[in-house]
Amino acid sequence: MQKRRTDYHVHPNYSIDASPVTMYEYCEKALQLNLAEICFTTHVELDPVREQVENFVYVDGRRVPVHDPHWLDRYFQELLEVRERFNEEGLTVRAGVEIGYCPGVEKDIERMIDNYPFDYVLGAIHCLDHISISSKKESPVYFRRKSVTQMAQAYFRVLMEAVQTGLFDCIAHVDLYRRYGYSFYGDAVFTAHRGFIEPVFAEMARRGMGLEINTSSRRRGLQDFHPAEEILSLAAQHGIAIFTVGSDAHSLAELGGDIDEALALLERYRLENYVFTQRKPCPTRDAA
Repeated sequence: MQKRRTDYHVHPNYSIDASPVTMYEYCEKALQLNLAEICFTTHVELDPVREQVENFVYVDGRRVPVHDPHWLDRYFQELLEVRERFNEEGLTVRAGVEIGYCPGVEKDIERMIDNYPFDYVLGAIHCLDHISISSKKESPVYFRRKSVTQMAQAYFRVLMEAVQTGLFDCIAHVDLYRRYGYSFYGDAVFTAHRGFIEPVFAEMARRGMGLEINTSSRRRGLQDFHPAEEILSLAAQHGIAIFTVGSDAHSLAELGGDIDEALALLERYRLENYVFTQRKPCPTRDAA
């Protein structure tokens, strides 16, 4: 049976760090790539300390605060339009969001995801101590202050808090700290998860929460995806059964990147790729 090719991590022009590529343009490209389903996952950052730095989205080229719900009205209007247009051509389009978690923003997240019909809510840890470890420019500020053990302890403590909120369907790029941490910690960054990630995975499995295979690491010179294979194996051992694949595309050229290899990786571990409808997971073998 042919694999259903999906990309569940796509940043349209609403994300402030994305190229000015519309949903329509991404959908056209998805058809060219023979993708069966894509999910748009606009960045939402809510850290009040960073409010003037990144708590925005773009709407028609204007920077709008994420707390202004009118941007979501426009977001879902556009999603509905492309969904209806491209469904006729065999492309399924889902409504998602990638939310950067930090402690204390739970009510803000609830207000957003409870009032809009998201198919998929992706959770991520982008910042520690209000410093972006996902940023090439900012991450050195954090890494210089912390040993690799201190970094891992802090990262997985915040990740556990995110999981325990129960607000997310899936966790994105779970070992994101590898992206720029290797420059500071060397090979130690590849084993930093040991002893910290296992209880997080156990809690995720207990809640039926999914884990993303994120291929963007390849674009930044890493050999493994996020997560690395050792971490993927641990996830399976601890009972996580729901997985999605995503390119984390911020430009048209990145859409669908290394998706086939990510699907092959799941198959090698006898794990299944999932899609989501109205926040309900479904294995792609059962998807229409």
